[in-house]
Amino acid sequence: MDVAETASISSGIAERYATAVFELAREDGALDRTESDIDTLEGALNDSADFRNLISSPIYTRAELAKAIGAIAEKMGLSTTMTNTLRLMAQKRRLFALPHLITRLRAMIAEEKGEVTADVTAAKALTDGQRSKLAEVLKGAVGRDVKLNTTVDEALIGGLVVKVGSKMIDTSIRSKLNALQNTMKEVG
Repeated sequence: MDVAETASISSGIAERYATAVFELAREDGALDRTESDIDTLEGALNDSADFRNLISSPIYTRAELAKAIGAIAEKMGLSTTMTNTLRLMAQKRRLFALPHLITRLRAMIAEEKGEVTADVTAAKALTDGQRSKLAEVLKGAVGRDVKLNTTVDEALIGGLVVKVGSKMIDTSIRSKLNALQNTMKEVG
């Protein structure tokens, strides 16, 4: 089985769980709570190698995994719907799809709210003022509310790389230096 096939399987599984969680949250009027849950889960995935290992480890039994993930979810303060979903995923050995579930749920909630997500990579952390100004400028360009998903990459040297949907705007100094380098190669 190749990597693309594995990613496709994960995406399909995540799509079904995400749809179920989204529908339940929408019926209960708990989309904001679900959004908070996925922020918490995403933070745990980014910050904890132990958590990442747990969701992909084959050494635990289904019962052990369900018990562990249930305890972790309760400790995180996740909603009952999200906790039960994680337990079910553990019992079915589907926790490996959690990163895809988070991505899909985030997209479904944003679509429901009429938002679009912009992935922003900056050379240094943006201030709150810079974030709000960038969101305002992007809202004017896109015509919808924009939620920023920011990361820092010091290799950019300066500037930003902004991705909104299929469009990318690269104002980084690194890309300008690369363009200049290519121009110099053509000349000399």
